[in-house]
Amino acid sequence: MAMVLATLSRLARVRVTLGYTAALVAVATTLLVLGPQVREQVLRQASTNLRNLGDGRVGTLIGSAFVNEAGPIYVWLPGLVALLALAELLWRSRRLVVAFAIGHVGATLLVAAGLAAALGVGLLSMSIVDVTDVGMSYGAVGVLGTLTAAIPRRRRAAWTGWWLAVAIGSAVLSGGEFTNVGHAVALILGMLVGTRFDRPAHWTMTRYGLLAVAVAFGYMIMAYTPVAIASTAGLGAVAAVLADRIANRRRVRRTLAVPASPHPAG
Repeated sequence: MAMVLATLSRLARVRVTLGYTAALVAVATTLLVLGPQVREQVLRQASTNLRNLGDGRVGTLIGSAFVNEAGPIYVWLPGLVALLALAELLWRSRRLVVAFAIGHVGATLLVAAGLAAALGVGLLSMSIVDVTDVGMSYGAVGVLGTLTAAIPRRRRAAWTGWWLAVAIGSAVLSGGEFTNVGHAVALILGMLVGTRFDRPAHWTMTRYGLLAVAVAFGYMIMAYTPVAIASTAGLGAVAAVLADRIANRRRVRRTLAVPASPHPAG
């Protein structure tokens, strides 16, 4: 009995992760059973494209996070679970929800505003208004961004430089493809939100393991083609080294700027 209670207590600490995972599995399974025609209809109705948002279907801002078209769910779901579980263990359930919501909704609205502006000045064709835009990736990348606040301070600059280079590099290499731009926006939003979560993080071997899986998952979300993987890996490494050196120099300057404490008279 004590073992059961201990297990339930541990699971309760990641209840949002488990609940969201169950919802994703349920939706994916239902759409698979109902067939491709129903699935396509649901994707159109749940999409946060300009057509739906322009028609006032604000419910898509929530519903789109539960519908995915990013390949078989069993391929990417373990990585998502690792990322969300780590964030929930570090930040607690309420903050995980806040981080995911800001990443998902915030990036969606900002990208939609950018698309509408580009459409208005003739940079895009009208076909963009009906492009399907669903999935968990903006929210997940937003959560990834908040982890910046949990990284030890001596490694935080390198971490930040790496991810910004990967996200922005992927957006540029894709020619400004709006999903990649959305990932960059979500990452920055997550990093900003994470500044409100800043506190000493308790790291264990289990959490480091989750972090490793989460990093790989986040990277594959943003760099999912061979060219992007090779290019952003190089950009990320250079940015990480430069950011770390700049941070080290600033630390040295702050240390030198602090006046030495006078010795008491003997």
